[in-house]
Amino acid sequence: IASTIKTVEGVLKDAGLSTSEINEVVMVGGSTRVPLVQEEMKKFFGKELNKSVNPDEVVALGAAIQGGVLAGDVKDVLLLDVTPLSLGIETLGGVTTKVIEKGTTIPAKKSQVFSTAEDNQPAVSIHVLQGEREFSKDNKSLGMFELRDIPAAPRGVPQIEVTFDIDANGILTVSAADKGTGKSQEIKITGSSGLSDEEIEKMVQDAEANKAEDEKRKEVVEARNQADALVHQTKKSLEDLGENFDETEKAAIEAAITDLEETLKDDSATKEQIEEKVKVLTEKSHKLAEAMYAKEQGGANPEAKKAEDDDVIDAEVE
Repeated sequence: IASTIKTVEGVLKDAGLSTSEINEVVMVGGSTRVPLVQEEMKKFFGKELNKSVNPDEVVALGAAIQGGVLAGDVKDVLLLDVTPLSLGIETLGGVTTKVIEKGTTIPAKKSQVFSTAEDNQPAVSIHVLQGEREFSKDNKSLGMFELRDIPAAPRGVPQIEVTFDIDANGILTVSAADKGTGKSQEIKITGSSGLSDEEIEKMVQDAEANKAEDEKRKEVVEARNQADALVHQTKKSLEDLGENFDETEKAAIEAAITDLEETLKDDSATKEQIEEKVKVLTEKSHKLAEAMYAKEQGGANPEAKKAEDDDVIDAEVE
């Protein structure tokens, strides 16, 4: 009974509702006939329970009505289903980037734009995941596919739009399209959950129990990704300026780059250690940034470039 209360609390939390906002409490399943269960539910919600339906038949009735809705035979009833767990893809560092959040009403369709993790990357792997944990290895893998023949370009330039589309039957279609060439690839996943209620509840509880540890690990991965991006961009800027930049300043920046790269090679490096080296490189690169900005004044409008990048998510796919 205590676990039942905990489950109900979780459902209310996911829905963003309080007990006072619930209009009716319908009991489902034969075990809800137990007087203590009814007493605790009545106490929890602070209202009388709705006993107008047979708890042994209510699930079958709901399934029949939903079948009628999907078949088009029932038009005066709207039943809303939701995703039991979040859906997303694996991004740089083994992180799960959620596209459709847990509890989203279906049918649902959502898109995010990602980019490449390496220069001249010819393909991206789209690893579809389900779960609440921050890292892909801790979530359930639903499938994987590749989008190939991406034109050679610096990392971060290609724009890959990933779309998750769940229809009324719960069939999930995940597509990836290169916005530059229009090439696309997709995968269909039927029975996208394939998990029992107990397994779903366990995954949610595991995510809650490991939340603090997962977030700490994710912060380290994000710090590494940001540091790696900074190193890449700084090297590119030095290369672009060539001999038009002070040699003394250049040497100081290169030393800071080497120092940061050595830290990134250390798998045990902490978020604070990485951020300290990033801060040093950023400070050493101030004059480089000024030189690059001055160079770009005669070229494309940086504000226009920023506007183009505003819709690109700060994550990369490998």
